[in-house]
Amino acid sequence: MRESSTELLVDLPAGSNVTDLLLAQHKRAPNAPLYAVKKDGTWTDISADTFLTQVRALARGLLARGIKPGDSVAVMSKTRYEWTLADLAIWFAGAVTVPIYETSSAHQVSWILEDSAAVVVLVENEEKAAVVRQAAPDAQVVLMNDDDGDASFASLATDGKSVSDDELEVARTSRTLADVASLVYTSGTTGRPKGCEITHGNFALFAVNTIEFLPELLKQENARTLMFLPLAHVLARAVQLVCLTGGVKLGHTSNALELLDDLAAYKPTFLLVVPRIFEKIYSTASQKAEAAGKGKIFRAADATAVAYSKALDNAARGGSGPSLLLRARHALFDKVLYPKLRAVFGGEVVHTVSGASPLSEHLAHFFRGAGINVLEGYGLTESTAPCTANTVALTRVGSVGIPMPGTTIRIDDEGEIQVKGVGVFKGYHNNDAANAESFTEDRFFRTGDLGTLDEDGFLRITGRKKDLLVTAGGKNVAPAPLEEKLREHPLVAHALVVGDNRPFIAALVTLDPEAVESWAAANGHGTPVSEVALRAELQTAVEAANQLVSRAEQIRKFDILDAEFTLESGYLTPTLKLKKSAVLADYGTAVEKLYS
Repeated sequence: MRESSTELLVDLPAGSNVTDLLLAQHKRAPNAPLYAVKKDGTWTDISADTFLTQVRALARGLLARGIKPGDSVAVMSKTRYEWTLADLAIWFAGAVTVPIYETSSAHQVSWILEDSAAVVVLVENEEKAAVVRQAAPDAQVVLMNDDDGDASFASLATDGKSVSDDELEVARTSRTLADVASLVYTSGTTGRPKGCEITHGNFALFAVNTIEFLPELLKQENARTLMFLPLAHVLARAVQLVCLTGGVKLGHTSNALELLDDLAAYKPTFLLVVPRIFEKIYSTASQKAEAAGKGKIFRAADATAVAYSKALDNAARGGSGPSLLLRARHALFDKVLYPKLRAVFGGEVVHTVSGASPLSEHLAHFFRGAGINVLEGYGLTESTAPCTANTVALTRVGSVGIPMPGTTIRIDDEGEIQVKGVGVFKGYHNNDAANAESFTEDRFFRTGDLGTLDEDGFLRITGRKKDLLVTAGGKNVAPAPLEEKLREHPLVAHALVVGDNRPFIAALVTLDPEAVESWAAANGHGTPVSEVALRAELQTAVEAANQLVSRAEQIRKFDILDAEFTLESGYLTPTLKLKKSAVLADYGTAVEKLYS
């Protein structure tokens, strides 16, 4: 069993909580800009003092509406300033934040609200309110805006005027580092999301230690970043708390069509990025070069950037760095091509943090060589945020870095990654069975992922032990409910949902020959049945399955395999479960066809 640890760099009083981070930052620099909000195309700064005033007003409103310390309050919204405001206000009221993805179906919302016992739901707009009312007709819904009406932020602020400063302070200080700050629901392999109990300590200790762990990003003068990942994702919320703690100005954007314009206008100094962003930027640049007749130049610049980055890695291990010829080639492209790539990120980004799913080594080397340093990390909802990460000083491309401060990573005898430390969650909400299965006797969390640790403590991910898909955009998707729903259709014999590290979810299905014959006769189809007719019928099964999940989890494409999976063929277990690894090994070409 191999193990690697990093010592805790900063500790906090046991009686403190996340709200103390905001109070400390306000005390240090009350007039400094903490956030920036875009309105009518213009970014306007919001100071720590203004933000704290708004947080307290909203928290008083929640208390006036009957929220008590320990109660759950759900938030369903796209990434925006009001999400951040709501999060801090909920914590100031001593309550627990329950994030819900804005794309969630009523079916998913219903379970989350039921399991978390959320008594109030803050929603972005009337569209989200309608979903919540369908899922939970008795829920108290509040719109996250300042419009008139009883169900708005403005009305909460008005109601909160009856709550005294002392009452608010009692609620705020009722929580400690050991108390639950958020219930974050993550897809389980059975399909029913599990609520991860993330404590104030998980969030706060991660925040204060990350600032010391990555000072080049977080302590530079006029540091600022743009958040475009969903704030329902625990990684995005953890990073925004890091920014608050370090006084890093944070802007929000959620419109993919406006992202490049927002990057150009906001000019972040660092970014939190998922691999899909790198893939799209690289693909677009390559296609533009080919269309302009400059494909050969782009390929040469690509090879030079990768070689340059690999030489830097070699130098970091005590070997030789870039040769004089390579330096000359790199300097040439750094004048004619690489600046154009950096301009896509706003022109001032030097470092990016990549998480949520694996990034190809080629892209990591390419962007690093082009002047955009990629610090890849690894974590799960259960670890609150990255439990390992590369740093500016300690980077090994292809790895996901060393343990974060206050964290120990070990690899068990079967190759599974286990983690223990300040970021590891308290446990699954109301789920003793899952907790017993997920923790070792000495309280290491079993990640379900496979990996290796090198001699310097850098972690590499080698595979996944658990049956959970993670798309290229970082979305966790449980395939079982989709597969089960597909198999409910009489024509479907077996279904295999795919999409791990892919841009979208897809499926392979096999048909029941007897069922197809009966269906054809009943519906006036000749034999053999045309593929067009079969695909049209199976599309209804796909649409039914998609009703169970959010848009990001829905099946975009499917294909019909001309095969029968049997026990004799080796594709089924003795209990007639599908051997997915065997199918993927033999039908890899069919999977590639779905994404070609």
